Amino acid sequence: MPDTPRKLRSTEWFGSADKNGFMYRSWMKNQGIPDHEFDGRPIIGICNTWSELTPCNAHFRKIAEHVKRGVSEAGGFPVEFPVFSNGESNLRPTAMLTRNLASMDVEEAIRGNPIDAVVLLTGCDKTTPALLMGAASCDVPAIVVTGGPMLNGKLEGRDIGSGTAVWQLHESLKAGTINLHQFLSAEGGMSRSAGTCNTMGTASTMACMAEALGTSLPHNAAIPAVDSRRYVLAQMSGMRAVEMAREGLTLSKILTRQAFENAIRVNAAIGGSTNAVIHLKAIAGRIGVPLSLEDWTTIGRDTPTLVDLMPSGRFLMEEFYYAGGLPAVLRRLGEHGLLPHPDALTVNGHSLWHNVKEAPSHNDEVIRPLSKPLMADGGIRVLRGNLSPNGAVLKPSAATPALLRHRGRAVVFENLEHYKERIVDESLDVDASSVLVLKRCGPRGYPGMAEVGNMGLPPKLLRQGITDMVRISDARMSGTAYGTVVLHVAPEAAAGGPLAVVRDGDWIELDCDAGRLHLDISDAELADRLANLRAEEAAAQRPGRSSGYERLYVDHVLQADEGCDFDFLVGCRGNAVPRHSH
Repeated sequence: MPDTPRKLRSTEWFGSADKNGFMYRSWMKNQGIPDHEFDGRPIIGICNTWSELTPCNAHFRKIAEHVKRGVSEAGGFPVEFPVFSNGESNLRPTAMLTRNLASMDVEEAIRGNPIDAVVLLTGCDKTTPALLMGAASCDVPAIVVTGGPMLNGKLEGRDIGSGTAVWQLHESLKAGTINLHQFLSAEGGMSRSAGTCNTMGTASTMACMAEALGTSLPHNAAIPAVDSRRYVLAQMSGMRAVEMAREGLTLSKILTRQAFENAIRVNAAIGGSTNAVIHLKAIAGRIGVPLSLEDWTTIGRDTPTLVDLMPSGRFLMEEFYYAGGLPAVLRRLGEHGLLPHPDALTVNGHSLWHNVKEAPSHNDEVIRPLSKPLMADGGIRVLRGNLSPNGAVLKPSAATPALLRHRGRAVVFENLEHYKERIVDESLDVDASSVLVLKRCGPRGYPGMAEVGNMGLPPKLLRQGITDMVRISDARMSGTAYGTVVLHVAPEAAAGGPLAVVRDGDWIELDCDAGRLHLDISDAELADRLANLRAEEAAAQRPGRSSGYERLYVDHVLQADEGCDFDFLVGCRGNAVPRHSH
């Protein structure tokens, strides 16, 4: 700590003896706060995404209480405040639509209030990037506390994974191998405790990303929600937030280019969600760090997938924590020279490597040695070509190896409703070699870019024993999903991208190793189709929703390769204290 204490933001509210100081303190005192709480100690905001409509975050009130204990113990003043809770499971049309809204809520709440540092209570998928985006835009000291994953799901004496079980069981139902009673019997057993999805879905992935970025204490990502050690970590994080406020350890010192390179490498090692590609880009954009799709190839390529978790592997987050959690993975990567920047700074004031260099690993089945990886190269594949000029992505650890190089005829669905109507048609001209193409499910087209890219297969093929096909869309897919699924095609169909003009019967070539996604028509034919498309859309004059947040979203959302942030939110606006309110 410096000899001269740092001037804290909160003193601009509570540190004066004039009219304004009187007002700020007086109204706070109606909560029973004594004078000495306004003696200049750091005020730590606890940014809470608790909501009973976000079941993954429904236990956050208790977590917040433990954070408060830590803040008070370290001599800080804890203040809890709510922000928009982006619940993946209930929110329609998709939580991605309101991720940016939540980030705006966080940013303005931090900047406009007497807050010196924040503890970000994250859990459900979009809450992690939204809170980090908002805090990054303010560049305040911030530390992430995740709610933790659910206990293992159970069905008929075996483990089942959140989300992954839904996709698996629904395909079995359509194939006729299980009945409706068997399908519905899994409901109660899949989600049997507080917490986020227990697979390596987007929630677990983003918790790992937060830890790999250095924005949380070690082990934050994997401790189960109901494990008492989750509450210990919350208290320790509250204590550390006070120290960060005093030290001036802001997010810009943590979220460096080096931190993002570490996170990309870690995503490959854990078999992380494709959603991380969009979210990391958005976070990086807020803090001013350049990050591109190509970085996922140049940095993530040739990184083995070591974590054997669903949907790519066998186990769940409970086993991951018991096996050593993310620190064990980081140590294994670092010992083999696969951690790009071991000296990257973390929120506890130490380097990433300092935190993990002695981390134990207890189960080589769950966290595999490099000599026996789940997949030799688990890096996210970036695909370009005339079908995706600005890029598309594929997760190889969840795909069928034989389909990673494939040529097939397109079966086209113009939108999700068209897909639902057509996929069950027994007369549909489709076989195992076909390529399923879904349009208008991107950021503008859905809107919000829903997780519908992992299209269920035609029932008539499921009955034949077919379990995977190449699927292409401008949508996202849940991190709990699996299959040979090409996602985030940019530009999207609704923005006039080439995906919009794919027709039934067109030949499509996919070559993951070469990073190629090609529509096999001539350049002239593609140009003609795109020109006709623009004329048709101009004649149709389809404005979509003419008002409200959805209008704001459609008008300002960036494409998937740019992180789907709003164009006017990119960049850091800092934490300068605004003018007085009275």
